[in-house]
Amino acid sequence: KAFNRLDMAVWRVILTLSAPLLPTSGVVGVDASGFDRSHASKHYTKRAELTIQQLKVTLLVDAKVNTILDLHVTTTRKHDSQIAPSLIKRNPESIDILLGDKGYDDQKIRRLARQHEVRPLIKHREFTPLHKAWNARLDTDLYGQRSQSETVNSTLKRKYGAFVRSRRWWKQLRELTIACLVHNLDRSL
Repeated sequence: KAFNRLDMAVWRVILTLSAPLLPTSGVVGVDASGFDRSHASKHYTKRAELTIQQLKVTLLVDAKVNTILDLHVTTTRKHDSQIAPSLIKRNPESIDILLGDKGYDDQKIRRLARQHEVRPLIKHREFTPLHKAWNARLDTDLYGQRSQSETVNSTLKRKYGAFVRSRRWWKQLRELTIACLVHNLDRSL
């Protein structure tokens, strides 16, 4: 019933307030992962011709202390490059350096990050020798911190389950936000 009382904006503010409990570094990784929607049986999804069986959760994670700064949850199969701009726009003050894998290789993301005075450290997909040269110039030690966002995705799934229990999609969003909030509180203790 608490999910019904509080709007998603309130849960997002609470998550944002939990992030400063640890000293963040400004080096932030972005990564997506899938969470199962366990309430639907395989038979039902096949009979009803449902193709969406997972929620795509994109996390914005501080690489130093593994704090979740923000999340984006979608039921559609949006590409990573379509999700990242909204995370950058919502959190420009928390990000100094943005780390992302080749899924976030998009000039629009790089341009938006620079407009918000964020240094994008995103590998290029290698189509030309110029892309290979750009990738060779990346700071490998700093780019290696990107794996911390994958670590947080793994930790969330191991500790709190790789699925959501709620039946309604809007409750599933809140459930994942609360899991991120609990993760931040657990890290601060």
